[in-house]
Amino acid sequence: MNEIKNLEALGLVLPSPAYIVGAILFGIIGYAAFRRGRKTMRPALTWTGVVLMLYPYAVSQTWLLWLVGIGLCGWLYTQWN
Repeated sequence: MNEIKNLEALGLVLPSPAYIVGAILFGIIGYAAFRRGRKTMRPALTWTGVVLMLYPYAVSQTWLLWLVGIGLCGWLYTQWN
């Protein structure tokens, strides 16, 4: 338990389980979109997949991760077919 307190003293905070689940979920969806976009030669799917895989590295708040992820998945849903 001291290790966690030492990390917090240095300013490092571990992400919540909801953040980790969201990052993994949106990464998997992004990978599937990337693969489908490359296979069907559709840049909208390819780049949306790339964004879904990479944006969790730029977002530090859980609510924002889920909001952006759901929005991107909605855009992906409209572009899938």
